[in-house]
Amino acid sequence: MKKGCYTALVTPFRNDLVDYEGLDKLCRFQIENNITGILAVGTTGESPTLAWDEHNSLIETISKQTKGKCFCIAGTGSNNTNEALSATRHAVEAGVDAVLLVDPYYNGPSSLEIRKEYITPVAKTFPEITVIPYIIPGRTGTQMLPEDIAILKQECPNVTAVKEATGNLDNMKRTREVCGPDFDIFSGDDALLVKMMTDAGIAASGVISVASNIVPGPTTRLVELVAAGKVAEAETLHTALKPLFKLTSVVTMEETPFGEVKCLARNPLAVKTAMQVLGMPAGNCRKPLGKMTRKGLAVVVGYLTEVMENNPELLAPVEAFFGVDINARLKDTTLLESLVYSETY
Repeated sequence: MKKGCYTALVTPFRNDLVDYEGLDKLCRFQIENNITGILAVGTTGESPTLAWDEHNSLIETISKQTKGKCFCIAGTGSNNTNEALSATRHAVEAGVDAVLLVDPYYNGPSSLEIRKEYITPVAKTFPEITVIPYIIPGRTGTQMLPEDIAILKQECPNVTAVKEATGNLDNMKRTREVCGPDFDIFSGDDALLVKMMTDAGIAASGVISVASNIVPGPTTRLVELVAAGKVAEAETLHTALKPLFKLTSVVTMEETPFGEVKCLARNPLAVKTAMQVLGMPAGNCRKPLGKMTRKGLAVVVGYLTEVMENNPELLAPVEAFFGVDINARLKDTTLLESLVYSETY
């Protein structure tokens, strides 16, 4: 795979149905802003709440829109190997360039089982497609370990990369140690991108990004700067992008009749809320994800306001492409009120 930034694209909804017109606009926005590639129906694309016919249709649509323009990855993972095989077969027929296989969630196979009973069957059945394991134990409750990834690399030549979202730098270094220099490690965490690329023990190849739904050009540029060794310039851009990198999760403390509780707005709730504030076609999340709390929305609006005040050039492509006035939208109380629960507790 090419070094760069791959957007984990949101799935836009309208009245709880996939918004294909909005999807077309989001894809064109990504391509026109120099994105390296697009990931269809990953976690950010709300894959757990998509029916398989929707899942397959989204992959077909995004594959067609990206063909000859940028790289296309399809999320085809499952906690059922037969489903992963079926989804991968469809993705291969749709013409994608690679598939992303998340560690099987909930049923909790061991690292050995993930390798032998899940990744290997898919990789050997479809040797013509690049297979990317996706390691995110915070979501799945299980984890394929670096040693098993290294065995996969030896036994399946099409396993050439990993999406690393453990947040554990030592785990990433171990992956590099056992997989060698010719294996691509992609960050699954926007905030760790620069650290993962500049640390020689990790030497990441780029990022599969959430924030690049909003800032594909600047995030791609960030990867290019680090890859070119322009670290000081990259650090400056990274600092400017930090507020948007925080959109992967927003934590607030909320009052209930029984005391204060923590409320975590997990990805993609915050980024889709931000996109709605900005006037991008994202729509709501599918249940059981819902809306932000007022405190949560205030955090999101604060991040967007910080960028508009300090680095408005980062969001200028959004204004130009979607024909919006972001500053006006940030002050539109009717819009903002529609994005939160009227009551929480």
